[in-house]
Amino acid sequence: MTIETFHWSTQISYPILSALQLLPLGTVVILWILRSHRFLVQVGIAAALLELLIGIDLWQHYDTNLNGMQFTESVQILPQLIYHAGVDGISVIFILLTGLLTLLVALYGAVRDLKPFSRLYMVIFAVQASLMGLFVTLNLLWFVLLSALQIGLIGYLLWRWGNSPDKELAMRRFYQFMSVSILLLIAGTVLMGWNYSDSHNGQWSFNLIHLAQTPVSETFRSVAFFLLFYGLAIRTPLFPLHGWLPLIAEHGNVAVAPTFLLGLKIGIYGLLRFVLPLLPTAVTEWHNYVAAFALCGIFYAAFLAMMQDNLRRLLAYAVISHTGILILGIFSLEHAAFMGSMILSATFGLALAALVFTTGLLYRRIHTTLLHNMGGLFDTLPFLGITFLIGGLAIIGMPGTPGFDAAHLILESAIHKFGALVTIAAALGNVVAAGFLLWAFQRAFLAPRPSGSQPFQVIPISKAEVFVVSALIIVLLSAGFYIEPWLILIDKPLSALSAIYTTH
Repeated sequence: MTIETFHWSTQISYPILSALQLLPLGTVVILWILRSHRFLVQVGIAAALLELLIGIDLWQHYDTNLNGMQFTESVQILPQLIYHAGVDGISVIFILLTGLLTLLVALYGAVRDLKPFSRLYMVIFAVQASLMGLFVTLNLLWFVLLSALQIGLIGYLLWRWGNSPDKELAMRRFYQFMSVSILLLIAGTVLMGWNYSDSHNGQWSFNLIHLAQTPVSETFRSVAFFLLFYGLAIRTPLFPLHGWLPLIAEHGNVAVAPTFLLGLKIGIYGLLRFVLPLLPTAVTEWHNYVAAFALCGIFYAAFLAMMQDNLRRLLAYAVISHTGILILGIFSLEHAAFMGSMILSATFGLALAALVFTTGLLYRRIHTTLLHNMGGLFDTLPFLGITFLIGGLAIIGMPGTPGFDAAHLILESAIHKFGALVTIAAALGNVVAAGFLLWAFQRAFLAPRPSGSQPFQVIPISKAEVFVVSALIIVLLSAGFYIEPWLILIDKPLSALSAIYTTH
């Protein structure tokens, strides 16, 4: 497998990938200096906006006619640890999504008054820097190390701004699962480097381009696949490796950490960037088994969601259920399915962010996420009700949202790859998902208030709150009605990926 690279100086006048990573780090330093300044929030929001504009500049200069990695940069730090960055259309979408969500998280933190602002914003921008590094690196070891850093920062967000007396238990479970994830990824990465060294006189490399040009021996193939796959599956999370998520959703932070942790599907990105290109033979051997687990997860999580009385746990099971659909698409191993999974992943990020922001704003007003204590909220908070409904419909792929085209592409490939029975089952799972999200909307917003329940404080929706959730909905619906630019952006890199599996 040959991967072409194009240096940044041939496309743009400054090292844009370095700028995307260094701006958030510089912002952390500035915020530390200004930690008690009254303009700290404005500085943070301005920095988040600038980062988003740099991401848009990257998108505008990205050439969809080129097939390979663009804007590449390379610096050797240690013999086996080389900074090598580059992007394709897949990376560009994740970078834009990261920039937008970071800006909205910064705004959400301000309107929710999540103090201390200095510490919150410093952690938010540290998370953004690690995410940008994840999405531009072409080094598998860098990817794993940055994943570990990001998990540590997200865990701190969950703990520091959590609002449950049981958050210590949730944090322990989170770190237990994520530690296993990182250990599996490290072991898989070492195995890939070892395989490379066997073919290159003991010289080690974790560079994606070098690894892609080195056939993986039969001795390492399946073991490396399972180590990397399970390490990413825990993060995604895929059934049955999802046990940490419902606990974190119930007892962790309501919106800020989940937006980064779940709105950006790091596991999906890792599969598309590293696992599928580097281990095609192992993927082909095991993809039917992975698809079977994904299908079980769709129904398992959907039915458990119907049993939840806590809105936050219900959304957690929605994530697990729809992760199954994403994995089913990816392991269909066809171009259309890759396209559908990529678009659905981005849609999922936007829609889930809308749902968790709405849940957080509801919690600010009624101080509960228990469905049996809700009801009648549409009469007093119609804007939040409409936002929740649109976010839920986007996740299940209703027409007018990008999830509709994405789900169509996935199901079309699934029927070709796995047959009608599996595809019908996946479609029915999506129907069940529609049922539990609409059921949650009905209980929270349309059902009458429970008799004898305590009245809740009606805080008017502020302009800043309206802007945060409106921005997500506008982007979501715009992509739904005009999805062609996003399909063009990812067509060539996913065509190259699907070509690998045509030969297998």
